[in-house]
Amino acid sequence: MQSRYVATVLGLFLIAAATPCSAHSFGIVYTLPLPFWLYAWAAVAALIASFVVLIYVDQVRLASPGTTGREIHHIALVRLAKRFKLLGLLKALSLGALLLCIATGFWGASSPYGNFNMTFFWIVFLLGFSYGTLFFGDLFAAINPWKLIADVIARIFPRYIHGCIRYPRILAYWPALALYIAFIWLELFSQSGPRRLANLLVVYTAINVLGVGLFGRKYWFKYVEFFSVFFRLIAIMAPIDYKPRESCGEGGHLRLRVPFSGVLTEPPRQVSLLVFVLFMLSSTAFDGLHETVVWKKLFWLDFYHGFLQYWTDPNPFVAYASMSRYYGYWQSICLILSPFLYFLVFAGFIAVGKLLTQSALTLKEILLKFTYTLLPIALVYHIAHYYTLVQTQGIKIVSLASDPFGWGSNWFGTADWLHRVFIPDTNSTWHIQLGLIIAGHIASVYFSHVVALRTLTTQRNAVLSQLPLLLLMLMFTVSGLWILSQPVGS
Repeated sequence: MQSRYVATVLGLFLIAAATPCSAHSFGIVYTLPLPFWLYAWAAVAALIASFVVLIYVDQVRLASPGTTGREIHHIALVRLAKRFKLLGLLKALSLGALLLCIATGFWGASSPYGNFNMTFFWIVFLLGFSYGTLFFGDLFAAINPWKLIADVIARIFPRYIHGCIRYPRILAYWPALALYIAFIWLELFSQSGPRRLANLLVVYTAINVLGVGLFGRKYWFKYVEFFSVFFRLIAIMAPIDYKPRESCGEGGHLRLRVPFSGVLTEPPRQVSLLVFVLFMLSSTAFDGLHETVVWKKLFWLDFYHGFLQYWTDPNPFVAYASMSRYYGYWQSICLILSPFLYFLVFAGFIAVGKLLTQSALTLKEILLKFTYTLLPIALVYHIAHYYTLVQTQGIKIVSLASDPFGWGSNWFGTADWLHRVFIPDTNSTWHIQLGLIIAGHIASVYFSHVVALRTLTTQRNAVLSQLPLLLLMLMFTVSGLWILSQPVGS
């Protein structure tokens, strides 16, 4: 008993020393104003109430297809943007930002907080531009810097953008998913720094240059370049439906539509895109979960006492090196398998709905029809977990823009701006996260119900098919809030 107590104490020490954590914590333990179970039940009640309300609204109106929006390319604001060549300016800024991120990584300050590339790439681009896409649509399709590089090469070698081999249809979006998983793995588990980020950007640029030359510009940026896929999915929820005119001759459009109405457009045709959407969910959930005390206790105490001590050593100090290595394997495996686990769960609940309604549609067809209804959840997970980083570190880009290399420059006179440390109020943060999570799941319940009405033959079948999905949404809601409420281990 005494040796087990000592091992437990040492195990707790290992939890504290195991891995450093960053991300979205404030370094303090926040006690919820009310017990967590009250928040959980309130969220459950809100979702059930929204579902009941949907049953009694005008079902015919919900089932009727909406409009695709109205063209706005002739309005004064758009004409003004064309007159001043705003899109060309944004393209130049996009390509310039990529080159500056690479340059500052190689020749700038080594401090992540004193170098332009870390804040710009991780906060302004990945977070800020994602939220901008939610309002302005798929602007990234027009200003993608890697697409611009391909266009520059095509001016010298015109056949370059057509590729040399046909893109295998069987691959679909799986390469984009693989790159996305690799990217999140590097974000969570690799030792990041300005120079390492610059190296990664160079490697990723080379991959895109070679990929376009191999498969062609059209298919590479549709199926493989994962930032294009990611922002395109977020843009589905935007009130502006923007598709740029492609260099290969395909026409574009610019429409104004009801926000989030794009979720109800034509569903995807590939299961790989569904798994990509599910990874948008699972990677964010995993990012929050893997930093909690519960997660670390599971491995460093429960797994160690359960079986790992027999593979390593009964003495925790001796076992530490091996345990650290196994912990890395464990985390990587969980991250990689997470979208497939979510897929199995999602498919299982959809299968129950199919069984209840005796639908003639195949399970694959139903899964694909409900794919985009998951996007509001993925969006609110993303915002709830990371929006405080925009508040705390994102504002530093104002000063870093004047001194991107960290050499003491002051190009735009803003090098001394916004240096004060901003710490968001934890009470406000929690309640904002709570509201976001509930709102996102209510939106998903609504869109799922509309899709069911448009897919199934009767209102009764539509309601029956949604009962398993409602249960799944309740599970997602409670688990998402639980992860956000957990103390973070370090």
